[in-house]
Amino acid sequence: MLSSRLFSRISFSSRRNFTTSIFNMAPQHRQVAVIGSGPAGHTAAIYLARANLEPIVFEGMMANGFAPGGQLTTTTDVENFPGFPKGVMGGELMDLMRAQSENCGAVIETETITKIDTSSRPFKIWREGSEDQEEPTDTADAVVIATGASARRMYLPGEDIYWQNGISACAVCDGAVPIFRNKPLVVIGGGDSAAEEAIYLTKYGSMVHVLVRRDQLRASKVMAKRLLSHPKVTVHFNVSPTETLGDGNLLNAVATINNVTKEVGKIEANGLFYAIGHDPANALVKGQVDLDEDGYIKTIPGSSETNVPGLFAAGDVQDKRYRQAVTSAGSGCMAALDAERYLSELESEAAGSK
Repeated sequence: MLSSRLFSRISFSSRRNFTTSIFNMAPQHRQVAVIGSGPAGHTAAIYLARANLEPIVFEGMMANGFAPGGQLTTTTDVENFPGFPKGVMGGELMDLMRAQSENCGAVIETETITKIDTSSRPFKIWREGSEDQEEPTDTADAVVIATGASARRMYLPGEDIYWQNGISACAVCDGAVPIFRNKPLVVIGGGDSAAEEAIYLTKYGSMVHVLVRRDQLRASKVMAKRLLSHPKVTVHFNVSPTETLGDGNLLNAVATINNVTKEVGKIEANGLFYAIGHDPANALVKGQVDLDEDGYIKTIPGSSETNVPGLFAAGDVQDKRYRQAVTSAGSGCMAALDAERYLSELESEAAGSK
C-alpha cells in the first residue's frame, strides 16, 4: 500500500504542478536533471545536491506503472537494505530517501517526463502533457536516467489479493521473510533466472516447485543440471499456473493446468515467485542511446556513462543482473559523480574558450 505521505504527495503536489503555467513559459534550465525516484534516482540527487549542482528530480506520477519511489513502494518489509537492522517498509524507505534528497537541496517535481531530445545541448525535456509542443518545458546540461524496470507478471486470478502476501517477483528480496520459511514454494519460469531463484529459495523453503510451460528448460546446461539434480526441487514440465488461491490474507496454493493433457491440478504453496523477466523503462531514450539485446541501457563498464555524452544511466534501467535496492543506490552514486565530472569539464572548456 502507498504510505499516507506518498498518497498526499501524489494528490496535492501533482495538482499544484499541473495547474502552473510552465507549459507556456520559457524552458526551465538546470545543470543536471534526474529522471526517476527510486534508490538510484534519489542517491544521485543526494550526491548532486551536496555538490551544489541544485539538481531537479522528476519523480513521476505513476510513471512505468509505479507511484513516486518506484518498485519499492509496492513492497512490504525490506530486510536487506543496510542501516535498518529490524527491516523497513518499502514505502517508508522511499519516503526517507525523498526527504534526504530535499534536505540536501534537490528540487523534486511530481511530474512524469514523456519526451527527451539528446541530439543537441542542452538536452531538451518535455513534461507529461507538453509532448506536442515544439519548445520543451525544461533543459539540462546533463541528465541521469534512473527510470528503473518492472518485473513481468502474469496477473493470474487472485494475484491482486496475494501480491506481496505470498506472491513476489524477487526471490533474493523476499525469499527470507518468515511466511516462506520451511514452506512449499513455487517458481514460474524456465530460464537461468528461474533456476537461480529456485535454487536460492531452497535455503528457506521446504520444497520448491518450478513450473515450466514447455517440455524443456531454457536455462544453460550447467544451471539446468543443477536445478534438476537438487533434492529440494521438483520441476513440472508443460505446466502453467491458472489461479492463485488462499484464505483471503495469504497465499496457500497455486492452481495449474498441464498444457499437453489439459489435466488440472493444485500445488500447495505459501509462496509464488515470478522469474519470467523484466522490462526496462527505456521508452524515453529508445532510439537515442545504445541498448543491449534485452532493452537495457548500455553503459561503459565501470561507469554510468552511455554512448551519449552527458547522459548517464543508473539503477535497474541499466542493470539486468542484480536489480537490488542497494546496487541501484550504488549506481546512482556513480552517475552523480560521473555527471559532476562531466559538468566540471564543460565548465573548464567554456572558460578556456573565452
